[in-house]
Amino acid sequence: MKQRTTRKFSVKWILFLCIFFFALGSLFTHRLWNTTISDDPLVLKHRREQETVSDDCDNKKKPAAENDVMGEVLKTHEAIESLDKTVAMLQMKLAASRRNQEMKNSDATGAVSTLALANNGSRRTKVFMVIGINTAFSSRKRRDSIRETWMPQGHKLVKLEREKGIVIRFTIGHSATSSSILDRAIDSEDAEHKDFLRLEHVEGYHELSSKTKTYFSTAVTKWDAEFYVKVDDDVHVNLGKLAATLRHHRYKPGVYIGCMKSGPVLSKKYVKYHEPEYWKFGEVGNKYFRHATGQIYAISKDLADYIAINQPILHKYANEDVSLGAWFIGLEVEHINDRSMCCRTPSTQPILKRTDCERKAQEGNTCVASFDWSCSGICKSLERMQLVHQKCGEGDAVVWSALI
Repeated sequence: MKQRTTRKFSVKWILFLCIFFFALGSLFTHRLWNTTISDDPLVLKHRREQETVSDDCDNKKKPAAENDVMGEVLKTHEAIESLDKTVAMLQMKLAASRRNQEMKNSDATGAVSTLALANNGSRRTKVFMVIGINTAFSSRKRRDSIRETWMPQGHKLVKLEREKGIVIRFTIGHSATSSSILDRAIDSEDAEHKDFLRLEHVEGYHELSSKTKTYFSTAVTKWDAEFYVKVDDDVHVNLGKLAATLRHHRYKPGVYIGCMKSGPVLSKKYVKYHEPEYWKFGEVGNKYFRHATGQIYAISKDLADYIAINQPILHKYANEDVSLGAWFIGLEVEHINDRSMCCRTPSTQPILKRTDCERKAQEGNTCVASFDWSCSGICKSLERMQLVHQKCGEGDAVVWSALI
């Protein structure tokens, strides 16, 4: 009888086979399920709809995210620009404050600052505005025509300064020859009228830019004014109207007010107002940047301080009004174009219609200043200043009743 042989399986092998068959079954079932689902049209349609919705959401999120980023960049840029403006204004105020401190204090050795020495160390008088009338040695008759019309004289000039804070002075330097007959004539005239501001400047037509710098630098050492005005000696001014105009801007920083223009840069030699540095303004035929015409303009205290502090490094162009405009480029300056500062004067021909200053005076709204563009001042001012004053003047009482 044969014996049946029995084999004993190990428990490990049984466990291994169970796991193997379970895995094999799972794999087969999963593949079968995927095949079944992938072939189902409803499932495929639902999946496509989900993918479409997902793509739409992604596409909507991307522009929104991009717009958010651009908005933040724009806000940051605006914040930086605002900060730059604030820093620039603080720097100007700090420089002015330092200059004022130099005017008040002396150093340990008892020597006062250079700016204080320019004013003999005396304390500056606080006023509303300083008007510097640009004049020359040969312009005695022009000065007299102004004294006889819109500029008060004698005790009235002093009273105007004390009561209204309006200082008016003819500005002039000295001749190339020390103590010349020209200088002595001015000294004599000043002794009579006491209405000059003498400048450390050698007079000359081609040195007007330099004279302008010197005027502002000298004026700020003598008077602590809210505004500084420059006017030519062949221009008619209504003081009350000028004061009222500036009063509207007294609390603004960086004010530069006048009749703004942008004339052509003249490159040809031997023509009036030739600009030797025309090449700096680009192609031939270009125009200057916007600036106030030189017959009359006003600047606020901070800008006058800026000129006084930076006088040695401010570049001078051939034309004085262009130079002033160039000094303010790059600063936070408000250019105020006031056309009442350049009204036309009345004609001597009665058949012609009324001009700006005459019409406005009759309407009760006088001009700040009047002159003729063709003459860069009042044409034949010695003969016509009185006429302009009669037809375009505001009346002597207006400035005394002006609210300042």
